[in-house]
Amino acid sequence: MPSPHAHAGLRSRESVGYALGDTASNLLFQTFGIFLTYFYTDVWGLAPAVIGTMFLAVRLFDAAVDPLIGLLADRTQTRWGKFRPYLLWFALPYGLGGYLLFASPDLSTSGKLVYAYLTSGFMMLAYSFINVPYCSMLGVISPSPRLRTLASSYRFVGAFGGGLLVSLFVRPLVKWLGGGANEAGKVINELKGF
Repeated sequence: MPSPHAHAGLRSRESVGYALGDTASNLLFQTFGIFLTYFYTDVWGLAPAVIGTMFLAVRLFDAAVDPLIGLLADRTQTRWGKFRPYLLWFALPYGLGGYLLFASPDLSTSGKLVYAYLTSGFMMLAYSFINVPYCSMLGVISPSPRLRTLASSYRFVGAFGGGLLVSLFVRPLVKWLGGGANEAGKVINELKGF
């Protein structure tokens, strides 16, 4: 349902707020998109072929689940609308999933693979529960195609901004937050040549 201000146009605060939603989502999504394969293979020592197969399986699972989440979100009726509750309800699981991806518990090789499957699947599911409704909001943000295009432009600036922040700051943050831990130390040494 469009906001009461949709007919008059989107306020700058609303457009920036919509863009920041994608910035926040991409801070985590781009981190595991850019560094997770490296982490699994070079830090955790899993075989690249096994990780490639795992990513394919998780993406196929995600492709099957996304339309179902869209149907569920479209049928949701709350006082906050159809889509906003998902952003609230799944923000914490999404953050938890991001932590669990890189938590690196001490496991056997097969245990690490099972852990990678479970945490990657959980992360993609949490991401879908946020991203599918978030993208769907664009269709109801305003009745005006021009304003929807403008909101979409803001959104992509936010998304690319999140990706840029990850590219610039992940390596320094790993070094600063690593504090000498074995996995963190290995990441730092390997990232010097990354």
